[in-house]
Amino acid sequence: MKIIGIAIIGTVLLLLLMDKTKIKKLTENLSVFWFRLAFAFLALFILNIAGGFVGIYFPVNVASGFLLAILGIPGFAALIAFAVFL
Repeated sequence: MKIIGIAIIGTVLLLLLMDKTKIKKLTENLSVFWFRLAFAFLALFILNIAGGFVGIYFPVNVASGFLLAILGIPGFAALIAFAVFL
């Protein structure tokens, strides 16, 4: 519990030392990433349901969510290739 408190205090102090425009850009990038991650899990859920009709299973887990959120369309192609060929 002490470690979490120290980490939070350190993060707040670090944010206080940073420039306000950098903080704004950092929070904007984080919010875009979290939106992409949420959309990736929604897409995985829909792919899992749609793939069930044709017999292809798409795993809905953290690794495939991050793969889809970070890579985008190439990650989508990689997931389809994994599902078809493995």
